[in-house]
Amino acid sequence: MSDDKSLRTPADAQRVNMGEDYEVRYWTAKWQVTPEQLRAAVDKVGVMAEDVERELRR
Repeated sequence: MSDDKSLRTPADAQRVNMGEDYEVRYWTAKWQVTPEQLRAAVDKVGVMAEDVERELRR
């Protein structure tokens, strides 16, 4: 099965994929942050969505 980029939600909602624009848009809207803030959180704590969310809420 191919990766359908027209989907609005991530294929794996447990991980933040910074390599896909539609996923970056999803996560930034969900957490109301900029792409730069999201990148900084991912760089700091890794790609697991739970960890990223916790970092962004600090």
